[in-house]
Parts: sequence; structure tokens; C-alpha cells
Amino acid sequence: MIDAERQLRVDLAACYRLVAAFHWDDLIFTHISARIPGPEHHFLINPYGLTFDEVTASNLVKIDLDGRKVEPSPHEINPAGFTIHSAIHAAREDAKCILHTHSLNGVAVSATKRGLLPISQQASLVLSSLAYHDYEGIAMRPDEKPRLVRDLGDKFFLMLRNHGLLTVGTTVADAFLNMYLFEAACAIQLRAQGTGEELIDVESSVLATATTYAGAVLRGGGAGFAWPALLRKLDRLDPSYRS
Repeated sequence: MIDAERQLRVDLAACYRLVAAFHWDDLIFTHISARIPGPEHHFLINPYGLTFDEVTASNLVKIDLDGRKVEPSPHEINPAGFTIHSAIHAAREDAKCILHTHSLNGVAVSATKRGLLPISQQASLVLSSLAYHDYEGIAMRPDEKPRLVRDLGDKFFLMLRNHGLLTVGTTVADAFLNMYLFEAACAIQLRAQGTGEELIDVESSVLATATTYAGAVLRGGGAGFAWPALLRKLDRLDPSYRS
């Protein structure tokens, strides 16, 4: 269990660093949480007040489902962030990692009436498991939790209207790869719309086949192959996330 938590801390710290490197962070706001293996329902989340490129394996805060610290830490957590995360962690056993962003591309698309359009390969993979949740203000009210859970259902991608993006993964690697696809799909859409040209939708029959392949691409070998490469990249740039 000690080894499993240590590896999870390294992976989650790496995920924070990668989100910063890809410029999806929002100063000290937004969150990535991961469930620690075991029956206690304990989770790791970022220390509130640190930028994502300051997160390390050792300074992640261990909390319970109510957001209370279960081990001493000089850091607090953002209560608004864990409202969303605790709801999904409690409802979904497979939600081992939850990644939430306020990226400019994601918020921009979330503010459009049609949401994510079927105009790219990346979008086709996201659309196979995409849900939407209407904006209810800053996520501080516990009564929003059941609606979040209801709207997400069994999906792995959630567009929070007027707010941002959220992905769920059975591992940290899966949650990150899901967000990479989600963010790319939003960026491609905004660039395509910016041309002023008529957009070409992917045929519905082709979209239907994406569901068949999405499981293997998003929750199978894709993250398994991509994640070690991303960790090697981080190690070349700054291995301090492991400390």
C-alpha cells in the first residue's frame, strides 16, 4: 500500500506539471484528484496556493470524502474544487482520477450552444463518451452534487457549461490522455470556426464506429504507451515533481 500510494503521488504530481506545461492551468485554481488504493476512500489533491508547477509527490494533500485532511499538512485545499471531485469519486468506483480545467479553449466551447462539434477525429473520440452539466455558479453547494453525478452518468468526459472541462480516468494516465483529446478537440473547433468557412461534420456512421475504438484508445494501450513517454519528458525538463 505504501508503494502504491508513492507511485500514485508521483503520477499525480506529474499530471499537475503536465497541465502547467500545456498551459491548461488557471493560476492556482482547478484541480486534479486521485483516489488512494484501499478501503478508506482517501484522496490526493493539490495544496491550495501553489501553482501547478510547484506540486510535488510529497506536498500533495491527503483528504477524505468530506475534504478533511487525514494526515498533517501545512497546506489547505480549495473547498470549491472538492465539491465536484467528491461527488464523482463517491458515485463512480471507476473514477480513480478526476481532472478539471478552466482552459481558454475549453471554456470558450463550453459557452457555445451546440458545445463540441463532430468535426475532427479528436472530437469523435470525445463524443463517444461526452456529457454536459449546466452552470450553477461556483461549485460550493452540496445540493449540486446529485445533479453533477446524474449528468455525468457513466461517461468519461464532462463539459461544464460556461465553466470548463472535466475528465475521468481509471488511472491518472487515462484522465490526462482524455483531457489531451478533449482540449485538442476544443482548440481545433475554435480554429476551424475562426476561418469563417463552412464546417464539415464527420458522418454519423463514422462517429458510431468511434465508440468501438474509444475503449482501446482512451482506456487501454494509448495511455499506457503515452504516459511513460510523458514522464521521460518531464524528467528531462525538471524531475523535482518526484520529490
